[in-house]
Amino acid sequence: MLSPPNDKSLASCMSLSPPQEQFTAMRDLYMKNGQGFALVYSITAQSTFNDLQDLREQILRVKDTDDVPMILVGNKCDLEDERVVGKEQGQNLARQWSSCAFLESSAKSKINVNEIFYDLVRQINRKTPVPGKTRKKSNCQLL
Repeated sequence: MLSPPNDKSLASCMSLSPPQEQFTAMRDLYMKNGQGFALVYSITAQSTFNDLQDLREQILRVKDTDDVPMILVGNKCDLEDERVVGKEQGQNLARQWSSCAFLESSAKSKINVNEIFYDLVRQINRKTPVPGKTRKKSNCQLL
């Protein structure tokens, strides 16, 4: 089980579902200002999964970098009997996107909801450390 990040820094995270045309301008602004992104699809709707590649490419284009803290989330894992997107499909897509984290969650059953944001905050903090805070160096000895 993951625990919350142990520093006091705040991060700007954003959860994105596939596009809705009426919100395109607002979404671009959120993408520009967001530090981390949860790309969420429903395991019960193939179309939501299919739209993710375009959404990710839009984020990378707006951010003008390939190094963006991101997690791929298959939501509604409590509806296993209605699953149409396999867990392996999500894992493979995350692997294809290099270093992209992957989790399945259920907002309804409160499965992995906090872990999504904990992971994103950790990614953001690794990428942009808190000013004035230095990491402790550890001494490693091989005996």
